[in-house]
Amino acid sequence: MNKKLAAALSGGAVLVLTLSGCSDDSDNKVNDWAKKVCDQVQPQLQKIANANASIQQQTADNSKPADVQKTDSAAFQQISQAYKALGSAVDSAGPPPVDDGETTQKEAVKELNASSAAYANLQKKVDDLNTKDQAKFADGLKDIADELNKISTNGDQALKKLQSGEVGSAMAKQKGCQKPTAPASPSAGTSKSASPSQDSKDSQDSKSSEDPKDAKKASSSASPSEKS
Repeated sequence: MNKKLAAALSGGAVLVLTLSGCSDDSDNKVNDWAKKVCDQVQPQLQKIANANASIQQQTADNSKPADVQKTDSAAFQQISQAYKALGSAVDSAGPPPVDDGETTQKEAVKELNASSAAYANLQKKVDDLNTKDQAKFADGLKDIADELNKISTNGDQALKKLQSGEVGSAMAKQKGCQKPTAPASPSAGTSKSASPSQDSKDSQDSKSSEDPKDAKKASSSASPSEKS
C-alpha cells in the first residue's frame, strides 16, 4: 500500500546527494563558502534519509492505514523541515564567489523553499486521507505518490547548477555535503516495524528457540506489524 510512496521517495533528487569527485580546482574562497554550507547540510540530509527509511518500513501489505498515515505524515513533515533548513543554509552562506553566483544562490534557495512547501502540502493531504476505507486510502496514497514523483523530477535546475563547476567541486570535498552512509534508526514514535527480511529472520530465530506451544502463544499476542 505504501510501496509507491517509498519508490517515489527513493528516486527523489536532494541537494548535494549527486555530488562526486575530489577535484582540487576550486580556490580558497570557494572552499570556504562550500564548508559554510556543508557544515549545516549533513544533519538535514540525515533527517531526509531517516524519513525515507521510516516510510520504507511501512510498505508491508498488512500495514494498518492509520499506522501508514501516521508514519507518512511525520516523514513528510520532517522532510519539509529539512528542505527549509537547507534553503536557510544556502541563503545564510551568501552568494558563492563565482560568476553569476548571486543568481545561482537565489534560485537554489527558491527551489529548496518550494520543495519544503510541497512536502508540507503532501503532509496535509496524508492527514486528510480516509483511513477507515482501505480502498479509498490506497487510492489517496497513489495520488500522493504521483504528486511526489512530480516533485522529485521537476524544478531542480538551479540546484544542479549550484552543484556544477567550481562550486560543485568544492562542495564534493566537504564531508557534510556527502550522502549519509546509512540512515540512523528512526525514533520509536515514527515506526516500530523492522524490514520484511528482518521480520522473517526474527520469526525463524524465535521459532527455533521456543517450544511450539510458547511460539503459538507469542504469535497470537504479537502486534499486526510483527506478524508475517
